[in-house]
Amino acid sequence: MKRNLFFLFSILLLSGACSSAKKAARNAIKQGIQGTVTEQIGNQMPMKGAEPAVPRGVKTTVFVYEPTRLSDVQQIGQSPVYTSIRTKWVASVETDSTGAFQVALPVGSYSLFVKQGDHFYANLFDSQNRIALFEVEEGKLTNAKLSVSSKANF
Repeated sequence: MKRNLFFLFSILLLSGACSSAKKAARNAIKQGIQGTVTEQIGNQMPMKGAEPAVPRGVKTTVFVYEPTRLSDVQQIGQSPVYTSIRTKWVASVETDSTGAFQVALPVGSYSLFVKQGDHFYANLFDSQNRIALFEVEEGKLTNAKLSVSSKANF
């Protein structure tokens, strides 16, 4: 009897594991943006004999907007922190505990912002003052590495 129960339990456990793998495969996206959000805290200056600080993944929300310029946001002073964004919101996605995220998007250009309290954070800019701009191409996943460094010293 114990042997039969063990066998039945093993089959149920294996079938549950297989269905979870199938669900994960179905949820995988083929086009959009995938990446990580990390946070740097404290002294980031290189020190002789010390290992460089490793950024840690952070659980947060990533907001996706149409291409956004500095003139399209309400900025707090000269910081990379914004109180409002005047371009069209496209999507948002939660990161996992390691900071990883994926979001399915149509082909196009997008600005990414990280939620920081009641504000938005982005510290990447291009030569045309577009904020954290990433391109999505047909059938591809674009990699985005976002780093929040507002609590770091350089």
